Amino acid sequence: MNRLEQLQANVAACLGEAVLDSTIAFDELSIELSAADIQANLAALRDNQATQFDQLIDLCGVDYSEYADHQDIQWDKPRYAVVYHLQSVALNRRLRVRAFVEGEPPMLDSVIDVWPAANWYEREAFDVMGIVFAGHPDLRRILTDYGFIGHPFRKDFPLSGHVEMRYDEEKGRVIYEPVSIEPRILVPRINREAHGQG
Repeated sequence: MNRLEQLQANVAACLGEAVLDSTIAFDELSIELSAADIQANLAALRDNQATQFDQLIDLCGVDYSEYADHQDIQWDKPRYAVVYHLQSVALNRRLRVRAFVEGEPPMLDSVIDVWPAANWYEREAFDVMGIVFAGHPDLRRILTDYGFIGHPFRKDFPLSGHVEMRYDEEKGRVIYEPVSIEPRILVPRINREAHGQG
């Protein structure tokens, strides 16, 4: 049994049936957990002596809205997921954990109580993907303007955005206006013609 298979066995022993899927690919272990018990399961991965995932390296939101179109696969999972990248310093191991979230807005429990470092990562995922983290003490925008409308990393958000801003000399302040540029098609013509898009 190699180190990743051993880690896979340790995670399975720690979480049991909570692990919905477990995959070893590209020299990494990835697991899928239910969003309902995410906080308790991640705390178990942190506290169990066989796993010891004491650091949250990253947390991000993922939009799978066009995934099936590009992969030619049957996709029956929710549109949004939150991915956690964990590290065990003591065991020198890494783990990727994915939890699919549903609803509008998509909602998941905050893991700040498990890893305080999740604070800014959860705010970023809220800002750019619109994923709400229940129990977060200060969930507000972190990268976009306070008056920004929408979530720019969602696949259905227009590339040019909805508004543009500029400084107005007469008013002496920044003003917002509708976008004045034409939307661009970023798919090369040869690919558009092959798929009947003109």
